[in-house]
Amino acid sequence: MDNNNSSSSSSSDGDDNSIQQRPKIRWAPLEGNPEVWNQLVHSNGVNLSWSYTDVFGFDSELLAMIPRPVVAFIFLFPLTKNYEKHNEEEEVWLTKHEQNVNPDVIFFKQTIVNACGMIALLHSLANNDSLVGPGLFRNLIDEAKDMSPEERAELLENSKELADIHGTCAQAGQTQAPDASEEVDLHFICFVVKNEHLYELDGRKLFPINHGKCLDIVEGAAKIMRQYIARDPDQSNFSAIALTKTPEE
Repeated sequence: MDNNNSSSSSSSDGDDNSIQQRPKIRWAPLEGNPEVWNQLVHSNGVNLSWSYTDVFGFDSELLAMIPRPVVAFIFLFPLTKNYEKHNEEEEVWLTKHEQNVNPDVIFFKQTIVNACGMIALLHSLANNDSLVGPGLFRNLIDEAKDMSPEERAELLENSKELADIHGTCAQAGQTQAPDASEEVDLHFICFVVKNEHLYELDGRKLFPINHGKCLDIVEGAAKIMRQYIARDPDQSNFSAIALTKTPEE
């Protein structure tokens, strides 16, 4: 994590009371299926030259199979006591040691239950917005740019169009989507690079996490994902997809 002093503090999230007072919105969770995600983004303005693809593992040989260039990773992992403990310790440490966060990083707080897949998808697009043409995602990104994370959360809550396409996407997976009322113990986060620094974007956290200088997002993100796996050696539900240049047929 990068802890250089900066006037841009990652922890200046504002007051969460307004978020807590709003009634909870619940969505059905998304499946980590690149084919479904590609249908969703390509029909809503994302350039066909870029697409999501499966990551088959986290060692060097399997990472080498990912098409290049890569601009984002989406990581799916189980929510465990170890994850919560690490989050608490990390939050305390970063509150004491102000980290340097690039102001161009767009971060969404997750206030919609089971929306972590869409939040991760939005993080991957909003922080690589040159890939996004006219459409819903372009409109949301442009509106979100000058907002606080809390205002962005409300923007997403109020977007009926986003809720509609999310619902369609949730029903399009290979497995039957859990009901929106069900509690899900898996969580999506996103990794991107801004200004040669690797950022972890997790809507359940208070702010982006700057993991420091990164010249290769594949190796940098894989290192952090392997740390997640090492913290929970008894768990097996880890997977990832990458946002990459679409391979030529």
